[in-house]
Amino acid sequence: MQKIKLKDEVIIIAGKDKGSTGTITKVLHNKVIVEGKNIAKKHVKANPNAGVTGGIIDTEMPLAISNVAVLNPTTNKADRIGIRTNEDGKKERFFKSNGEAIV
Repeated sequence: MQKIKLKDEVIIIAGKDKGSTGTITKVLHNKVIVEGKNIAKKHVKANPNAGVTGGIIDTEMPLAISNVAVLNPTTNKADRIGIRTNEDGKKERFFKSNGEAIV
């Protein structure tokens, strides 16, 4: 079970977007892409056969998973995540600060 998953609300704790929050749109092996954050300009070569126009586009670049932390909605602060087994015998993620389960 991963500690950070798709559609988690996270806060960026390092880098040029430090302190901003966003939603995870894609999880790679040890990197994540946060919606609207870590924007970089990318030069794209035109390809008329594929219908791609060339130029400079803004794209979301991946962030290291260590540079984001899950946002606790009750405290509005970054929080650490733990994994435990609930009463039904299933694994669940929870916030380490207050012990609430993550839905």
